[in-house]
Amino acid sequence: MAFKIYTKTGDKGTTSLIGGTKVSKAHDRIEAYGTVDELNSYIGLCRDLIQDEHTKNILKELQDRLFTIGSALACDPAKETKMKIPDLTLEDVLLLENEMDRMDATLPPLQFFILPGGHPTVSHIHIARCVCRRTERLVVALLVSGEPHDNLIVQYVNRLSDYLFMLGRYIALQLNAEEIPWKPRV
Repeated sequence: MAFKIYTKTGDKGTTSLIGGTKVSKAHDRIEAYGTVDELNSYIGLCRDLIQDEHTKNILKELQDRLFTIGSALACDPAKETKMKIPDLTLEDVLLLENEMDRMDATLPPLQFFILPGGHPTVSHIHIARCVCRRTERLVVALLVSGEPHDNLIVQYVNRLSDYLFMLGRYIALQLNAEEIPWKPRV
């Protein structure tokens, strides 16, 4: 028999972390991994909009890593879980750095701040970057509040936002979309 997607256990505003601890759905940990899920969904949209197969494959890999991060954040750090949670590794961060270096080699030097936009696909990538920055702030807030988690998560999410910025520029180049310079009023 298949299980039902609804459990009704959250009807009173609580949920369980992996490990069984009940917490409010407004808990910082829930906000953090919920925003990771939002980012993952937005990257899925970007992947659907991009034509380049190499980039699509990288984005799918990044989505897998975001599930890894979400799983880690969903665990109660005070309890040992019987579930095997996948690990984030330094190689995951290096993949982002290598991909940024690969894209950077094809891009003209950045000589000004750019405004998000120029093409709907590029705009969606910039929105994903902003969601990633919010994710980073929420994960750092967990550390500040004393909620333990793997520090590699902060490093990965920080690098991911940089990657998304570079991806926006790279896709703009592929689409022949103009990079819109910010021209501050002075």
